[in-house]
Amino acid sequence: MALLIKLEKYEQELKWLALVLGIFSTMAIIQDWHRLSMFVSLPFCIIWTYCAWLHAERQLKYINILFTLLYDYGITRYYFFA
Repeated sequence: MALLIKLEKYEQELKWLALVLGIFSTMAIIQDWHRLSMFVSLPFCIIWTYCAWLHAERQLKYINILFTLLYDYGITRYYFFA
């Protein structure tokens, strides 16, 4: 929990990083690089989950946790079954 509070001062930088990751993920989808999109989207979701946790935005937090679990599933499936 202390680490989460320490990262609070970097929230704006994390949001910019999430924006770049979101753009890169979108480009990966457009280029049919779907596996790369999963790997880029996972940190995007983790950043937004963290930012939602800082501001008690319950709906945003749970939506991003759901997507994080889906990306975890996809990445795990890729490594073990592809």
